[in-house]
Amino acid sequence: MELARITSKGQITIPIGIRKKLNLKEGDKVIFIEEGDKIVFANSSMIALKEIQEGMQGVAEKQGMYTEDDVNNLVKDIRKEIWEKKYENHD
Repeated sequence: MELARITSKGQITIPIGIRKKLNLKEGDKVIFIEEGDKIVFANSSMIALKEIQEGMQGVAEKQGMYTEDDVNNLVKDIRKEIWEKKYENHD
């Protein structure tokens, strides 16, 4: 358990151990989430990434991509398509 004191401006210093656990650096944003009678404090970037990952779960499989090679091949196909549209169709 860590303890911090609130200043007259409502600011706190986040203890180093907590900053390390949350991978927080100067300029990072944090989020406060209300969970019943508790407020959870978290690294907002990590929460956003987690939500994106949860939202994308299963999408690759639905598109027939099961391996890293499948994803790499899709990227190559898209790059080729963009190249052709941009450079090969100009007379």
